[in-house]
Amino acid sequence: MKKFNKKWAIIPLVFILVTGFFRGDDDFYYQLSKSIDIFGEVYKFVATTYVDEINPEELMTAGIDGMLESLDPYTVFIEQEEKGDIDLITTGKYGGIGATVGIRNDEVTILELIEGYSAQRQGIKIGDVIKKINDAELTKENYNILGKQIKGEPGSILKLGIKREGNEEELSFSLVREEIEIKNIPYYGFLNDKDGTAYLKLSSFSISAGEEVRKAIVDLRKQQKINSIILDLRGNPGGLLDAAIDVCEKFLKKGSLIVTVRGRDTLNTKSYYSAEEPIAGDIKLIVLVNNGSASASEIVAGAIQDHDRGIILGEQSFGKGLVQTILSLPYKTSLKITTAKYYTPSGRCIQKIDYSKNNKVVSDKNFLKKSEYKTDGNRVVYSAGGIKPDTMVTNRSASKIVNELVAQGVFFNFANYLQVGNSQMQESNEKLYSEFVDYIHKEKYNFKTKFETSLEELKKQAKEDGLDSIYTNKIDNLLKESRGLTSVELTKNKTDILNKINEEITLRLFGKNARIKESLKHDKQINTAVNVLNNADVFNSLLVVK
Repeated sequence: MKKFNKKWAIIPLVFILVTGFFRGDDDFYYQLSKSIDIFGEVYKFVATTYVDEINPEELMTAGIDGMLESLDPYTVFIEQEEKGDIDLITTGKYGGIGATVGIRNDEVTILELIEGYSAQRQGIKIGDVIKKINDAELTKENYNILGKQIKGEPGSILKLGIKREGNEEELSFSLVREEIEIKNIPYYGFLNDKDGTAYLKLSSFSISAGEEVRKAIVDLRKQQKINSIILDLRGNPGGLLDAAIDVCEKFLKKGSLIVTVRGRDTLNTKSYYSAEEPIAGDIKLIVLVNNGSASASEIVAGAIQDHDRGIILGEQSFGKGLVQTILSLPYKTSLKITTAKYYTPSGRCIQKIDYSKNNKVVSDKNFLKKSEYKTDGNRVVYSAGGIKPDTMVTNRSASKIVNELVAQGVFFNFANYLQVGNSQMQESNEKLYSEFVDYIHKEKYNFKTKFETSLEELKKQAKEDGLDSIYTNKIDNLLKESRGLTSVELTKNKTDILNKINEEITLRLFGKNARIKESLKHDKQINTAVNVLNNADVFNSLLVVK
């Protein structure tokens, strides 16, 4: 049993002294002291007198988790074994094997490999299914144990049992954990050699994000003149506040307000300004965002937009206007707690969800509703809904069947099929497409067109209305005829399908960076951004008051 930490013994005394001057039930500190006493007594009695044996640590963790669930999803208790998650947030480094894992086809699957690290060097492949971890069976039901097991001290050994398509027997791997450094910029380069448009994919905001942006721009300038920059923040969930400020400093004039952070006490307010001369302060700039762009990404996009420094293009961002602080607790545990809201230079908070609504624990009387604010150039921007792009462009396929193929992991599975020797991965598009269609029929994937879905709904309605069977028979005949529409839909969307296939093949042959580069060739938002950058009239018109 863990020893009691003596320094915490003073807490009850502190509360007694503080609350000795106040006796009213409505007093905050009286209620705080009272609640601690009640919670402690309940915990002690449950742990010692409950009918079955209790694990006191697990009971306390459950109590803490239950308490924090009444707040927001970003306020969480972090146990000792989850320390690697804090290291990843703060330093961009952790002890692991260099693999991204997720659920595919109801199995725990290797989705990406980081080049040069243990998993890739020792022969793990994308598409491999993890069946055992350190001799324990692994399924989607106990998937949560993976994070605790796969990370660990560099130099330690991780044993994996792998099921690989094309191999009947389970493969065994003993992987050495290493210090994995996640790059904030997995890829940068020129989109073409003619117009000098540089592209930077910023995927996270660990402590080195700003420096990586600076180095990327310096390196690109050595190659050729940079006429414009596309900063891609799509899918970037954020990270450190300091990192967001550091990135902004590469584009905004020295002395520019970047963000203001305000805690519960309005006196606890701090504003952050750009403290350096920007390395790319006068280069035309477009920032790409989507619904996966959150937190630090929105700080950057908001500052660029409010100062009219560049154009925000894409889809509405996530809308996370909250700031978290990580506090150290006894026994190497931590608390990540929301301590403030942030405000863009124009004064808007872009937080979308009000977690205090219908919440008896939290009372946010100052939650901001959607309001108008003005940029430096007097353009109208809005609070309380994320960052709205200056020009909205979607990147999703308009085809239902392509979106279903992506959602069901068909392109991922097809690349696995090619990878195990059933075909050559590098072949003509016509051959690839033909094999893909054969693969779909062989695996009996079932897709419904919008027309088929509508017919099925119509048949259901006809039965509910008690219509004569003659009508349902006619609908059945139409459904039979519509089965052939899947092939028509596949042919109609052949280009999109081939693009998705080639992305997955490129990932397996050449790695994540190459996949990003391949995806840019048919990226609607990228193509739109390039067109806007190359048309001065259009670019300038988006930065003036309409």
